[in-house]
Amino acid sequence: MTAFTATVPGRVNLIGEHTDYNGGMVLPAALSVAMSVNLIPRADNRISVSARGYSGSAERALHEPAQDHWSDPSVGALREAVSLGLLAGGAALSIQSTIPAGSGLSSSAALIVAILKAARASGGSDLGDLELALAARRVENEYLGVPCGIMDQVAVAIPQPGQAIALDTATLDYTVVPLPADHTMVVIHSGLTRKLTDGRYKARKEECDAAREAIGRDDICRLDPEEIAAARGLDESVRKRARHCATEHRRVLAAVEALEGGDTCTLGALMNMSHASMRDDFEMSLPAIDALVESAVELGAVGARLTGGGWGGCIVACIANDRREAWQAELLARHTKARFVDAVGG
Repeated sequence: MTAFTATVPGRVNLIGEHTDYNGGMVLPAALSVAMSVNLIPRADNRISVSARGYSGSAERALHEPAQDHWSDPSVGALREAVSLGLLAGGAALSIQSTIPAGSGLSSSAALIVAILKAARASGGSDLGDLELALAARRVENEYLGVPCGIMDQVAVAIPQPGQAIALDTATLDYTVVPLPADHTMVVIHSGLTRKLTDGRYKARKEECDAAREAIGRDDICRLDPEEIAAARGLDESVRKRARHCATEHRRVLAAVEALEGGDTCTLGALMNMSHASMRDDFEMSLPAIDALVESAVELGAVGARLTGGGWGGCIVACIANDRREAWQAELLARHTKARFVDAVGG
């Protein structure tokens, strides 16, 4: 049978963490590391998945629930493809990826979107990329049980590598934003892996839900921080989570303005403030990542921050092109578990 192939980039979130499920703005950029899927439709309801990095292959059925297995995202994506009418049954999948697993660069979203894009090609459908992104989020939320927002799926479904998009997660309106020509956004893996299903991401989502319920607003990102400070009946940890969301939303708006105006100094300051908020108010960083961010700035980056869902993964740093090579070498020499992943802009 005919094989259908789709390739989808990973993404780095330049600023705007945990705002996407709270009605706020995000600013992700597509990377050159990517996920490629080769899909061959099957006449039955069986699924065969092989992926570089895993021995052998997984044999599954469309009706199976998630099993906390590496093949779960593939099963969920194919189930969604069938429900959308893109496939009539199962499929054989071959997966190749240059996105580091557990890096916070949306390997799961990229895989699901890539499978849906390959299925769309096989079915000759005209379903748009935004619709596929929404379908991919359903897979994460309903099949995998990850209470994520829409940022990752849109960020890997729509922009091309090297492009950043300012996405309003409340309306799904977005604009392409230019990255600085004289600075590069460098993605460095901390050496600490992360997994959204380990419970901490869900706990933060539940705390944000508690803030929304207590305040009576779904879009807590749109609240004035002073309103959050004055709100009654909030547990202090819940208040801190809400404060991060509201201030982070405003930092994204300011970062977009800075990028459009070519003001990398302001962009860097906003990135540094974002990391401090993630560390202190959202409490999603780790000491080793804090140290990596601190070194990145100390060695010359105009700004640096943790990126992704938290508790591991990557940092992103903004560094002048003419300083990048020496900066990167010294940073990796100082933090021997860290490694270069990708870079955008410049």
